[in-house]
Amino acid sequence: MSRLVVACVQMRSGRDPVANREAAIAGVAAASDAGAAYVQTPEMTGLLERDKAALFDKIRTQEEDETIAALRAVARARAITVHIGSLAIRVGDKVANRAVLIGPDGEIVATYDKIHLFDVDLPNGETWRESATYVGGERAVLAQTPVGAIGLSVCYDIRFPYLYRAYAEAGAEILTAPAAFTRQTGEAHWRTLARARAIENGAFFVAAAQGGRHEDGRETWGHSIVVDPWGRVLAEGDAEPGLVVAEIDREAVAEARRRVPSLRHGRPTPLVRAGGASA
Repeated sequence: MSRLVVACVQMRSGRDPVANREAAIAGVAAASDAGAAYVQTPEMTGLLERDKAALFDKIRTQEEDETIAALRAVARARAITVHIGSLAIRVGDKVANRAVLIGPDGEIVATYDKIHLFDVDLPNGETWRESATYVGGERAVLAQTPVGAIGLSVCYDIRFPYLYRAYAEAGAEILTAPAAFTRQTGEAHWRTLARARAIENGAFFVAAAQGGRHEDGRETWGHSIVVDPWGRVLAEGDAEPGLVVAEIDREAVAEARRRVPSLRHGRPTPLVRAGGASA
């Protein structure tokens, strides 16, 4: 299909996995009712929990995770592609921040573990050390689906353009970064980064987000977004839970790349250091 409807389910996930799962199911069903063939949920769809012990107590392996099972059933019943932005998944004695892409037959097409972990100290004193709990992924994943070739990433990955360039050079038509951006970084950078990733790669950019004040005390920016390959924002949310829906035309990818063929113009460039104190 060339033209299709895509949707982002914006959430405000809390500490109760059951409530979060029900909200995700309802959001995906509503997006399907709105005509979406591809539906994405945000990072940490199933649980937002800063306490490490509480997190470990509530999460499961991929095979045991009930949110994955429930959304596989929804995808199959609705014959749509469902992209779980990410879940905290138990991997031995560690945790993966894992995206799960489900096809219209309910089968898992691909999984992706967030590569770049959010270890930052922000100007307002807010500090995050994602690496204290999560293990980073080691591979980029390009998934072939009925709605197009999708490059998978999660949240903080958006700040690393080489990941998306690799996807675009491999044929990605839709780039994704489901997120739980902090309010501070989201307000400053989210929209600019989303548009930049779309423009520099001539691809659609689709990102569902968490938004608002959460039970564990954090505040996320929201503003789920769909950007076209020319950098136009087709749809954008606010801080409240809900749907962000847009119609896209995959032919716009080829058109943008024809107009500005930067993917073919890239050149390895050696770095020369110049200047400095003389002996």
